[in-house]
Amino acid sequence: MSYIDDPQTQKANTDFIRNAMNEDYLEKEDELNLARAWRDHEDEKSLHKLVQAYTRLAVSLAMKFKHYGLPVGDLIQEGNIGLMEAAMRFDPERDLRFSTYASWWIRASIQDYVLRNWSIVRTGSTSAQKSLFFNMRRLRAKIENRNETEGLDDAGRQEIAETLGVKVNDVIAMEGRLSGSDQSLNATISDDGEQDWQSMLTDEGPNPEDVVTVLKDGQSRSEWLNSALGDLDDREQSIIRQRHLDEDTVTLEVLGDQLGISKERVRQIEKRAMEKMKNSITDVSDGEYAHLF
Repeated sequence: MSYIDDPQTQKANTDFIRNAMNEDYLEKEDELNLARAWRDHEDEKSLHKLVQAYTRLAVSLAMKFKHYGLPVGDLIQEGNIGLMEAAMRFDPERDLRFSTYASWWIRASIQDYVLRNWSIVRTGSTSAQKSLFFNMRRLRAKIENRNETEGLDDAGRQEIAETLGVKVNDVIAMEGRLSGSDQSLNATISDDGEQDWQSMLTDEGPNPEDVVTVLKDGQSRSEWLNSALGDLDDREQSIIRQRHLDEDTVTLEVLGDQLGISKERVRQIEKRAMEKMKNSITDVSDGEYAHLF
């Protein structure tokens, strides 16, 4: 997977990078003063100056992710978003340089962008999976160089899993994801163009017979339930519906207030009604659905 910017975009990116690299880093006291001006007085000029001085940091970190094949300009802009977030959150009273604090936010913003756009298939959501995605190539290359081999064996996969705290199956799955690329399901398999990848997919949905069976069972259960409710008096029906059938169920205490009885009495009526429904449904369904009560 790769992306090549058009010449005009490449020039714009080059100019932006050149200007960013010409900015001087701030002295510690200067960045603290700017951070205080933003925090205490919401001085946007100070915030802008703080961000501008460290745009080169966003550029530098963004370039480390260009091998994922995404537009360099987009990577830099995502880094700038992280930089601005860091500038707005930075606490000048902590004994910490702004560049150190901002690096985490910049890297996190760029990594989130890469995960969202590197593939149409979601790559990973947990911190362990993200760590695996961004460290897999480096660790694999380290192992291959050490063993003077190409590719990973079981021992290599186990080593990566232990290093990153993930399962070996996760390493195997990520290895496959990183070695391939997204491909249209309409792409043809052979040169004759008569068969595409989509035609090779297995339909994991229920077959027509299963669908009909489920619908029939659902209809039968609905009929049995309505019949069982019909055996209850009005108060019992009201309690069962509000306690078990309505989308927003109510408590025993609320029902007690509605009916002018104690919540313990409501519980007793509910229990009796459930027993009556269980017996009613057992009579017509041979006990198949009695466990629901």
